[in-house]
Amino acid sequence: MDLTGRVAVVTGSGRGLGSAYAIALAAAGAAVVVNDVDADSAQQTADLISAAGGRAAVVVAPVGTAETADLLVSTAVGEFGRLDAMVANAGVLRDRVLWKTSDEEFDVVVETHLRGAFTCGRSAAVHFREAGEGGRIILVGSPAGQFGNFGQTAYSASKAGVVAMARTWSLELARAGVTANAIIPTAMTAMTGTMPIYAEHYERLLAGEPLPRIIRQEHALGTPDDVAPLVVWLASAASDGVTGQAIGLGGDRLTLYSHPAVLATHDAEGGWTADGIDDLWREQLAASAQPSGPTFAPLD
Repeated sequence: MDLTGRVAVVTGSGRGLGSAYAIALAAAGAAVVVNDVDADSAQQTADLISAAGGRAAVVVAPVGTAETADLLVSTAVGEFGRLDAMVANAGVLRDRVLWKTSDEEFDVVVETHLRGAFTCGRSAAVHFREAGEGGRIILVGSPAGQFGNFGQTAYSASKAGVVAMARTWSLELARAGVTANAIIPTAMTAMTGTMPIYAEHYERLLAGEPLPRIIRQEHALGTPDDVAPLVVWLASAASDGVTGQAIGLGGDRLTLYSHPAVLATHDAEGGWTADGIDDLWREQLAASAQPSGPTFAPLD
């Protein structure tokens, strides 16, 4: 994929997945605006891009506000003359079960993930519509937003909202030639490595050993670099017409997620009673009920 002449913004790109996205976009030829709240991390990503012959600018600011979103767009245009792709990746975690989640913890997660994606997407959309050359909005979801996950009320809600926004924007921005998609990345990171099921494999990965096939495929876990090609493709001309989708990538496994679908409908002439609902549930619908949370193949 050749992104020469294109310009991308990647929020939260000082480290981890965001850094991998920024570096891969630059390697494909794009100029990149690197954003993070940590100035040293952001500069490190920019330096890696520059050392490889790419072009990068740095914006140190937390996402969420309209001011930051507008600054990211204006930096892309001011430094590189245009904007072609907005990758809204920035996020934080405050994992707690529902009854221990404070208002402040909920708000900071929603502010960064959901509001940050909204404000950055809105600023990009305004620019794209005015420029009249189309564009790409790439939002970052999570399996937690698709299935739910224990201890992640705010995160799951935010990531589900991100996918819904991408689907809505795909409708609203179609006439402007702007695509909006959500990626669902999964990677072995410092956070994933704290999970008991993966701790030993994460340590081996850090020591230079490859992850076993079952983790790369059945668990869809590899490195952040394994996810980056999806962002490059969505930012390229090759993905013209691909919009409103939720696409997952991790390790060796690429996943196309469905939109929420109706599983069954039943009509009761004149309306339903509670007893009637109970009978139908027990006799037919219970067998089709959907589980919550992720499922993993056993490693042993």
